[in-house]
Amino acid sequence: MVGVSCAKAILGTRRRSAAKRLFFMDLQDNSTSILPSFLWHNVYMNTAMVQIGDWLGLGAPVTEAAVLKIVEARLAPSVVGRLSELGLERAEIDEVVIPSRTLQHRKAKREKLTLEESDRVLRVIRVLSAAEATYGSRERALAWLRRPHARLDGRAPLSLLKTDTGSRIVEEMLVQIDEGFFVE
Repeated sequence: MVGVSCAKAILGTRRRSAAKRLFFMDLQDNSTSILPSFLWHNVYMNTAMVQIGDWLGLGAPVTEAAVLKIVEARLAPSVVGRLSELGLERAEIDEVVIPSRTLQHRKAKREKLTLEESDRVLRVIRVLSAAEATYGSRERALAWLRRPHARLDGRAPLSLLKTDTGSRIVEEMLVQIDEGFFVE
């Protein structure tokens, strides 16, 4: 039970049942490590991973390392259409992920997205999933992502997703809103 207590401390009391599941999953793996594997690099993830798999039309990745492999394998251009199905407008996809003309070029030449473009697709999906979890619906999440915020110097969170640093700022803001540190 020391592992469960450690997991509670790391994951927070709101996620106790998840901490127990993760601890017992580690025990079922017959791991010989002192700490459960989710405390190490291959972090077992939450419903965001299931959404990533569903939204990309893939199996749900179990760890961050699995997400990295998806990005490194480079995504098919058809996955960009899924972003439209999730509610993003073509202009937003052009700005944050890949311009339409470049996408058409990739499709015509039957090329996969570049590593950077694949990473941006995953970044948008990860942030949309977090916003949806925070706000309870996709419509509210998209409205929040599109609205300029004073904390972001009048910029919309969606516009910050072009870079990893910007997406981290948006994700941290969502955590603060979800935890009640910041009222939006």
